[in-house]
Amino acid sequence: MEIRKISCTEITAAVKKLYMDMNYYIGDDIMSALETAHSSEESEIGKSVLSQLIENNKIAAAEEVPICQDTGMAVLFIEYGERIVIEDGSFEQAVQEGVRQAYIDGYLRKSVVDDPVFDRINTKDNTPAIIYTNIVPGDKIKILAGCKGFGSENMSAIKMLTPSAGVEGVKQFILDAVRYAGPNPCPPIVVGVGIGGTFEKAAMLAKKATLRPIDTDNPDERYAELEKELLTEINKMGFGPAGLGGKNTALGVNIEYYPTHIAGMPVAVNICCHAARHKSTVI
Repeated sequence: MEIRKISCTEITAAVKKLYMDMNYYIGDDIMSALETAHSSEESEIGKSVLSQLIENNKIAAAEEVPICQDTGMAVLFIEYGERIVIEDGSFEQAVQEGVRQAYIDGYLRKSVVDDPVFDRINTKDNTPAIIYTNIVPGDKIKILAGCKGFGSENMSAIKMLTPSAGVEGVKQFILDAVRYAGPNPCPPIVVGVGIGGTFEKAAMLAKKATLRPIDTDNPDERYAELEKELLTEINKMGFGPAGLGGKNTALGVNIEYYPTHIAGMPVAVNICCHAARHKSTVI
């Protein structure tokens, strides 16, 4: 079995580019959804807000400045081919260095503190990033990356439902979480939902769901239908763009699921603001 060698510098360069690009250039899926929302919005204030968001994204791209002042905490989902060997260092170090260089060289706000409770001293380079690595067959590295601001992250929720709650219980919890969040996560929002696994797996799935392009559906028709139903119900809430009223509270709902225990049905909701920054690459 042939082994492929990849240098740390190649990984660092790829990660750096991902984080600079996602902070300067909004994804096509989000931009298209904002334009669609603008054309359908009935509230004049909501329509004005959406116009400003679209213009903001265009200016950010043209001038290569961040879409939002909160450039978030770096989160990466990695599919790491089992036939790869990293040269001149470790994979972990290479990824963290890519994040560090992006936030320093790209003039992105550094928001990470070293201790969550006591010292809370800024690390000054937005590291450490949060890295989830899955070993897969092959000789490539696939990186799905996002940066999550905490205005929306703080609105996330998780609940350990029991199977008796059924699909209605799942829907009610998700809708209650969005209703409680209200205008705080800078709508129009993207709602990531993780169902199944264990306590921490559901939360990880919800985060990963926010990074999936919103112009795609869950491959399982039942979950795809649930995504559409939830989006419709959320947009009936009337929070609207920037929470100032309107029919476009959410741009999309993405659901990811995983097998779980016979006695449980964990559900996590991870809300993302309109600056839903995500990029992927393959090395």
